[in-house]
Amino acid sequence: MYLTNSPFWLQWLYPTLTWHKNRKEKYVYLTFDDGPIPVVTPFVLNTLKNFNVQATFFCIGDNVSNYPEIYNDVLSNGHTVGNHTFNHLKGWKTPDTEYLLDIEKCASLVKPNLFRPPYGRIKKSQISKLKLIIPDIEIIMWDVLSGDFDPDISGDECVQNVLKSVKNGSIIVFHDSEKAFPRLEYALPIVLKTLQSQGYGFKMF
Repeated sequence: MYLTNSPFWLQWLYPTLTWHKNRKEKYVYLTFDDGPIPVVTPFVLNTLKNFNVQATFFCIGDNVSNYPEIYNDVLSNGHTVGNHTFNHLKGWKTPDTEYLLDIEKCASLVKPNLFRPPYGRIKKSQISKLKLIIPDIEIIMWDVLSGDFDPDISGDECVQNVLKSVKNGSIIVFHDSEKAFPRLEYALPIVLKTLQSQGYGFKMF
């Protein structure tokens, strides 16, 4: 089970995390998790280029290590990158020391001080310790989840998950992963076209 929009109570429980940006400006922040990988990440880059949109990619360190040329393509296309751990660890089920070491291992490849916890699962103790290690780090969550990772929904349902919840300053999550690709391939161009037609601009972190 997952929520396609982050409820107020969850944002209240974790106030030091970034859930959305300025609600007064008609911009959204498009983000992609779990890449870079062949086929899927190049598709995303090409689609973003066609719509003249910039985005933020939260990269798994192991994928960066395996596909450095695709990671460099993300950077050369002017997009922002962030840390998504080296091994896609779930914070709730990982000891703090192991979790932080995995983040630091990814940080040796992905330099900017942006981090998104895989699955959105991170303990308060891990947040505190991470901020001690990297004081200027910004932990980016979201308020709109496309659900593209869910094989039980259609591409159109993925589109609707975004469009029914988006508002000024929303942080939208897609995934450049093999699992998500069947829905991502369908949904991403439609979402971009629709949001642009509604007057939204796009910003990066």
